[in-house]
Amino acid sequence: MRHDPEVLAALNRYQLGLPRMPVAGRSGELMGRGTGSSLEFQEYREYLPGDDIRHLDWSTYARSDMLMVRLYREEISPRTEIYLDASRSMSTGDGTKARVAKQVTALLLQLTARLGGRPQMYLLNDDRPLHGESLEILDSLDKVAFEGLAPLPDLLADGLLPLKPQSVRVVISDFLFPHDPGPLVRRLAGGAGVLWMLQVLSGWEIEPTEMGGRKLVDIELGGETDLLVNKKAIAAYRERLLRLQEGLLRECRRVHAPVAVLNADRGLTALCGDDLSAAGILRSG
Repeated sequence: MRHDPEVLAALNRYQLGLPRMPVAGRSGELMGRGTGSSLEFQEYREYLPGDDIRHLDWSTYARSDMLMVRLYREEISPRTEIYLDASRSMSTGDGTKARVAKQVTALLLQLTARLGGRPQMYLLNDDRPLHGESLEILDSLDKVAFEGLAPLPDLLADGLLPLKPQSVRVVISDFLFPHDPGPLVRRLAGGAGVLWMLQVLSGWEIEPTEMGGRKLVDIELGGETDLLVNKKAIAAYRERLLRLQEGLLRECRRVHAPVAVLNADRGLTALCGDDLSAAGILRSG
C-alpha cells in the first residue's frame, strides 16, 4: 500500500482534520492538549476513564458535583492508533471492501507520520496479544488476510485493545456484528483525545438487490441457511442496518466522535473527497 496510486494521490491532496487543540503525543508541530503543571492552562472538560487524576479540579467538583479535568497547551504531534477490523466479514464484496479499508489505513498512517507522529496500527484478528504495527506494515498491508473470528466487543471485553490515553483513535470496521452501540462507543471513546469511527461497507451491503432463493453462508462461523432474498427480506435487513447506523451515530455524537459511512464500491478518491472530508476526518492540504 505504500505505492498505491490512489493513496499517493490522496496524500498529496489531504491532511488530517485534527481539531485546533488536538491530543497528546511527542514533540512536534501541532498545538495540543497536555497535562503538565508547567504548561499553559487552556480549558476544562469532563473527566473520562484513563485521564490523569492529578489534574482533577476539586473546586469545580465541590461546586457542581461534576468531575472535571484541567487541560493544558503544549506543542505535540498526534499519538495515533488505528484499529483495523480484520475479521472475515471485512472480506466480502469481492475484496473491494477489504482493499478500501486497507487504503484508508495506509493513508491515515502516512498523514500522521507527515506530522512527525509515530502511528500504530492494530489488526483486530485472532492473534494474541494484538501486535502494534508501525509504518513498515505499508509494505505488506495489501497481503494481509482478513480471517479473524472474534468480534470487536469481545476484544474490548477481554481488554485486548491497548487504548492509550489522549490518542487520536481510529476504528475501521463494518460494525456488522451483534452489539449495543452505547457500551461499544463509550469503551472506544474512554480516554481518547479524538475518536473517529469509519464504517466500511460494500455497495450491496448498503443497497441490496433481489436475488431470489439463495443459500447464505455465515462467513465467520460457517453456518448455512436458505433465504429468499426478496423485497420483504431486503426491507427487514435495511431496517436493521438503519437502526445500527442510527445507534452508532447517536452514541458517537454524545462523545463528539465523527462517523463516516464508506461505500467501498465508490473507491478511495471519491470517499476522500466526499465522506471523509464531510466528516471532518480529512481536509484539503
